[in-house]
Amino acid sequence: MFTLKDHPFTVETFFENSLVLTYAVPKSELEKFIPECLELDVFNDKWAFLAVALVKTKKLRPKGFPEFTGNDFILIGYRVFVTFTNSKGKKMRGLYILKSQTNKKKMEFWGNIFTHYNYTTTDIKFTRQRNIVSVYSDNSKLDISVRTADENIDLPVNTPFSNWVEARRYAGPLPFTFTYNDKTKEVLIIEGVRQNWTPKPVEVLKDKIGFIEDKKLKGVILANAFMVENVPYHWKKGRKELWNG
Repeated sequence: MFTLKDHPFTVETFFENSLVLTYAVPKSELEKFIPECLELDVFNDKWAFLAVALVKTKKLRPKGFPEFTGNDFILIGYRVFVTFTNSKGKKMRGLYILKSQTNKKKMEFWGNIFTHYNYTTTDIKFTRQRNIVSVYSDNSKLDISVRTADENIDLPVNTPFSNWVEARRYAGPLPFTFTYNDKTKEVLIIEGVRQNWTPKPVEVLKDKIGFIEDKKLKGVILANAFMVENVPYHWKKGRKELWNG
C-alpha cells in the first residue's frame, strides 16, 4: 500500500549546478548506517563510499505542471553507495540517503510529505566567481570550495582510484535511490532520469563537512569530486518490492 511519502508522482527539475564530493571510507565504518536489505557498493573489497551532493535546482515541480508553478531550491544530500538484489536476482546499484537539507522551509515541508528523506532547513550559500564554486553553511558547519578548469585536474591525494575513469563509477548520481520499511520488509525504489549528464572533475580547495565530522568516521579519504551543469532531471514515481532476505 502506497502512502503520500512514497513518491506518489514523477517530479521534474533542472540542475543549474550539481557538485558531488565522494569520500572513500573503510567498509566497516559504513555498514551500520544501511538497512538489512542493502549491501555496500565496495571497491577493492575495502572501500565503501559516502557522497555529499550539493545541487541548485530550478523550477522543481510535479512532472507535467507548467514551469511557473515550480520552485528554485538548494539541496544537500548525504548518501551511501549501495546495491540491492531484486526478486529476479538482478543487482541494482544505487544510493541510500542518510540526511537531506535544503535552504527553504517550503522544500522541507513538501519534501517531508512526499518523501522519506527527512529534510531539514539550514542556511546555504551556493556561489560562483569565475572558476571557483563555493558552498557554505554556518549552521551545518559546511565550507566547500572547488576550482573548475578546462585542463586536466589531478585526482585527490590518497584516493583509492588510479584514474578518473575508475573514479567516475563512484561519482553519482546512480540510477536508483532506495528506502526501506523494516516492519513490512518493503523496499521503495526511486529511479532518476537525466539528460546531458557529463560530469567534469574539479579540484577541491576546501572541504569542511560537519555531517562527516559529527559521525566520527575513521579513515575517511576524499576519493573524487565532479560537477555537472545545466541538466534536465526527473525522478519517476516510486515503486515497491518485497525483500525476502
